[in-house]
Amino acid sequence: MTTTRFAPSPTGALHLGHAFSALFAAARGDRFLLRLEDIDTTRCRPEYAAWILEDLAWLGLRWEEPVRVQSAHAVEHRAALARLRPFLYPCFCTRADIAAAGGAPQGPSGPVYPGTCRDLSPAERERRIAAGTPHAWRLDMARALSHLPPLHFTDRARGCLRCDPLAHGDVVLARKDAGLSYHLCVVCDDAAQGVTLVTRGEDLLPATDIHRLLQTLLELPEPAYEHHPLLQGPDGKRLAKRDGAPALRDLRAAGMSAAEVKARLPGWG
Repeated sequence: MTTTRFAPSPTGALHLGHAFSALFAAARGDRFLLRLEDIDTTRCRPEYAAWILEDLAWLGLRWEEPVRVQSAHAVEHRAALARLRPFLYPCFCTRADIAAAGGAPQGPSGPVYPGTCRDLSPAERERRIAAGTPHAWRLDMARALSHLPPLHFTDRARGCLRCDPLAHGDVVLARKDAGLSYHLCVVCDDAAQGVTLVTRGEDLLPATDIHRLLQTLLELPEPAYEHHPLLQGPDGKRLAKRDGAPALRDLRAAGMSAAEVKARLPGWG
């Protein structure tokens, strides 16, 4: 039995790209689950979560209850973080500090952290933490990988791919002022929900390197993956909330039917 999920963040209204991603996931699973990834407390709103449920139901999607709300499982996420403690170190660098360091190579997700705090002494780390210096917890990528064989994952559209987590540098898994990272929460939630096939946009393909590493360190099941192409607007740019992509609720208010919306999506017309 294949279990898939759609996991939007309630930071605004769903648009056509979300509709495609949700329909794509539902069509590939025997069980279809819904998760609200609401750990970004500065942008997520309860009304947006309600809109998501309304829009998906209007599209004709049906999911297995209950809907998993990510923020309700912080205890589980923090337990996973604690298990990773041997591979973590506190980082006291601000974004300005990292930018000032300069020369950082570009990784799949942007500039790679230069490792400024990686070699601080235990005493210095304790002194700064005791002084209340804001800090994040970074994954010492080289140390974590030294304990593991080469990692791979299977993407249904691309075959077996070798992972290169080191190219991402020492990623942040938690911040004192902003909670836990997407990377950690998503692998914990997929395992908890029994997801066996992760479907998502191809923009998240590079992140799978990090997710496979975390799954292996935490001894979580390995799902299969299928990363689909991103929908683009008339300007050739990917549809995105920040660029004003048409919201499903606005299309609905304008009198468009769910069938008409689906007809605008590749493979659903």
